[in-house]
Amino acid sequence: MTPSADSAPADPPAWWTGSVVYQIYPRSFQDSDGDGIGDLRGVLRRIDHLVELGVDVVWFSPIYRSPQDDNGYDISDYRDVDPLFGTLGDLDEVIAALHERGIRVVMDLVVNHTSDEHPWFVESRSSRDSPRRDWYWWRPPREGMEAGTPGAEPTNWASAFSGPAWELDESTAEYYLHLFSRKQPDLNWENPAVRAAVYDMMRWWLDRGVDGFRMDVINLVSKVVGADGSLADGVVVDGRFGDSRLQTVNGPRLHEFLQEMHREVFEGRREGLLLVGETPGATVEDGRLFTDPSRQELDMVFTFEHVHIDHGPGGRFDLHPLDLRELKATMARWQHGLFHAGWNSLYWENHDQPRSVSRFGDDGAYRRESATMLATVLHLHRGTPYVYQGEELGMTNAHFRDLSDYRDIESLRFAAEARAHGRLTDEQLVAALGSGSRDNSRTPVQWDATASAGFTTGTPWIGVNPNHATVNAEAERADQASVFHHYRRLIALRHDDPVVRLGDFALVAPDHPRVYAFTRSGGGPTLFVAGNFSGDPQDIDVDGVDPASAELVIGNYDDRPPVASGVMTLRPWEAVVLRAAHGPMRGEP
Repeated sequence: MTPSADSAPADPPAWWTGSVVYQIYPRSFQDSDGDGIGDLRGVLRRIDHLVELGVDVVWFSPIYRSPQDDNGYDISDYRDVDPLFGTLGDLDEVIAALHERGIRVVMDLVVNHTSDEHPWFVESRSSRDSPRRDWYWWRPPREGMEAGTPGAEPTNWASAFSGPAWELDESTAEYYLHLFSRKQPDLNWENPAVRAAVYDMMRWWLDRGVDGFRMDVINLVSKVVGADGSLADGVVVDGRFGDSRLQTVNGPRLHEFLQEMHREVFEGRREGLLLVGETPGATVEDGRLFTDPSRQELDMVFTFEHVHIDHGPGGRFDLHPLDLRELKATMARWQHGLFHAGWNSLYWENHDQPRSVSRFGDDGAYRRESATMLATVLHLHRGTPYVYQGEELGMTNAHFRDLSDYRDIESLRFAAEARAHGRLTDEQLVAALGSGSRDNSRTPVQWDATASAGFTTGTPWIGVNPNHATVNAEAERADQASVFHHYRRLIALRHDDPVVRLGDFALVAPDHPRVYAFTRSGGGPTLFVAGNFSGDPQDIDVDGVDPASAELVIGNYDDRPPVASGVMTLRPWEAVVLRAAHGPMRGEP
């Protein structure tokens, strides 16, 4: 049975249940000095855009000092700003300006790994006897094998960025673990000194005025370690490398570490903060444990199930047509699973995902309609919506035509490996990266139709999408029917309507292959939400809804969809939200 709103927790709802978060990927947001890379003073120029949009929180992707091997997710100094982006003084000014406008600031926290240029790791690799040797995962070659030979790595784990997850340090003849780039060695959270140093750094940022953290791959910090300190091989699916997830995802001490973090960092200063965990591989049951307020761990999590549904065996570079029924079932499972105790982050795209209108919609003739439909369906769920920069403009994938256009380390390593093994032609690689590369979401924000889209006066670090001549903030702001103004209305609706924030969720017609429909109810009139995930008209049974008396709350066409004999016909990529005048509408849990 679907839980009712009356059974929800009696405590006052947290402030973030009615909030919307905006993610800024700084190097692509706004450049202020002409070097082609976005920066903090560029953010200052665009604060009015955020205020007009109506968002409540800004989350900054990493701006710390970094060699930029993985665009800042390889941190060499947690307590300074990289000169690419400005100075600590610039950041203080940005935080103050956002706070003055009522917008909170969340920092990306990357503590599963550091850069190999961080002083902690430099000292750790200096000698086997270094006091910080145990701050990272160092292991000798596999027994009976010579260091440096293929297969001599301590385990067979694969890196998320291709190749082995172990890198040989020739000076000490041992390997260090890196689940991502070889320049991102994993911190050893089993060592209490590591945790103490991380917590001290987090307190330093809170003292500086930030309002919380988005914790990058936080559920990887606890590894499965044998009593003798050993790490086990993973199952080999293809080639010689094994899957490490059973040994690295949601490890045995993870909840202990998160609760310790809460005590050491957040106790006594919890009000007003937002704690978000990126948790790849987490199940609904894991999500409840992470976000149940009584456990004092996190406020909400980023789940991945819904953005993996269209992946084939090749992962992000092997996108398959979306099965909407599977997407609906997954989203509904999380909606129901976190209803009583827990909370979720709602998103279609971010710095790691392609543009949603190209992935799930139609980025050609129906770009506006499909972008606004996707936004409507997402924002009417229970959870905290995240808007990734440019999403509110209906920005599309880059559709780069040459491999040389790409900058992302994951994409480049995938292409190099595929070429080396002769698995894909260059034409096939361009197609794979064109649909799945993280660079699709990292092209500069399109502010206007001028050269470089108003992002920079110099040469941008990555190519600007050619469609910026028509898809840009200036044009969107001038059109009241635009994607931008639709996002404004959705954000205002969450602010104003308690049913959007906290109401129950029930699927309608879960087996419909093209329409995503559901109700939100409890504490007020019921909302009926429907989105057409296709370019053809689609019928949906609205038995229980009286279209004549129901209020049209929001839609992405100029008028209501036609209804005849209890059947509503949604036009291509149409979205509609109706508010019942009296009584509940029918939904299926």
